[in-house]
Amino acid sequence: MTPFLDSPWSERRSGEPLLRTDDWRRWYDRDRGRLIHSAAFRRLQSKTQVLGVGEGDFHRTRLTHSLEVAQIAQGIVGFLAAHAAGSAAPLPPSSLIEAIALGHDLGHPPFGHGGEIALNWCMRDAGGFEGNGHTLRLLARLEPHSGAFGLDLARRTLLGVLKYPAPYSQVVGRAPPGDPGFTRANVWKPPKCFLDSEVDVAAWILDPFARHDRERLQTASPPGGATHGKPMHMSFDASIMNKADDIAFGVHDLEDAIALRLIGRDAFMSVWSSRAHAIVGLPGAPAETELAGLFADDSARKRAIGLLVNFFVIQVRVQRKQAFEHPLLHHVAVMDQAAESMLAALRDLVLDQVIRQPVVQMLEYRGQRMVQRIFETVAGDPERFLPASHHKGWREAADDRGRLRAVCDYVAGMADPQATRVYERLFVPRAGTAFERL
Repeated sequence: MTPFLDSPWSERRSGEPLLRTDDWRRWYDRDRGRLIHSAAFRRLQSKTQVLGVGEGDFHRTRLTHSLEVAQIAQGIVGFLAAHAAGSAAPLPPSSLIEAIALGHDLGHPPFGHGGEIALNWCMRDAGGFEGNGHTLRLLARLEPHSGAFGLDLARRTLLGVLKYPAPYSQVVGRAPPGDPGFTRANVWKPPKCFLDSEVDVAAWILDPFARHDRERLQTASPPGGATHGKPMHMSFDASIMNKADDIAFGVHDLEDAIALRLIGRDAFMSVWSSRAHAIVGLPGAPAETELAGLFADDSARKRAIGLLVNFFVIQVRVQRKQAFEHPLLHHVAVMDQAAESMLAALRDLVLDQVIRQPVVQMLEYRGQRMVQRIFETVAGDPERFLPASHHKGWREAADDRGRLRAVCDYVAGMADPQATRVYERLFVPRAGTAFERL
């Protein structure tokens, strides 16, 4: 049996065996199948990645982004398996890393990070909100498949999704004085964490590790004033997924921006040329003449994007962290420092030239206000406005914090078009009818 694939890493919280009797699938194939067939995964097709889903039909959504992260993560695992640097590490099988990548963004709310900030503001006195944390909650509790256990994924799958293994209350900074709302978005940007409502789930995931490993894995830098703390470690599988996520954001979102003429050749070449000297000699480093294809026809752009993705994938290696005993923790995927710096520069280019532009920020702010008003209206009279599918969670909540969490679950589960329709039905005269499905 392959190490770290069998018990306890294949166990599910429900106690259900990983495989059914006579099931032809192997190990984590069932987790991948559950994710692909889940409603939460389908909703990603209508959730914002960088630009709103209503702004065009070319650019990526959370769904296409998740598919690309899965493909890149499999590429990283394949590259590491083919080289001695990865031979001693407990590399995840293809179905496992694919499942982790497909599930990593399921908890993101409507309207991207703007919606995340709005929900964190709405939940400021009830445990906050963070997209990665809500992903764990959705997978372990909310997604209908196995009752109280959500999708009831295997332990190692959930460990890979647990990207930030510290609870909200441990890392959240002090709330700013007064109540400025979220016109200044960074004031209410949530910490990277899992939610305190999932402390028991996180404890179950980490239970097979020795106490020393558990405590070290959950170490976080302390919050300082209004500045959040941040978890300092993640599991090996999560680190692979994290590198794939960074590559997908840095390269594929760049492709969208170039194709939509939001980033021009001069801006790109200025960033690339300023750091190109540091990557000379690295395997697969593309030349500037090859990258000129980004601004030619579609086929040339695709070839150039392929070169970039491959370059960053083959700069990933396995590093050992002596502070941990267990192989799933003392191995971590890292990228060559010069390549990492180049990738960060490309991400910053997209942030500066696209995401931070006033026209995009206005759309993000509009989405935030929609999320806020929907939340406040439903929370003000849940028995009147909360759909029947969410009544059980609201009625069974132990206190007001739990009841607000049930309202948050409802709003966070909306895709962008659904949130827009709900908002219009509530606040826009003569928009929508009682018979229009939300």
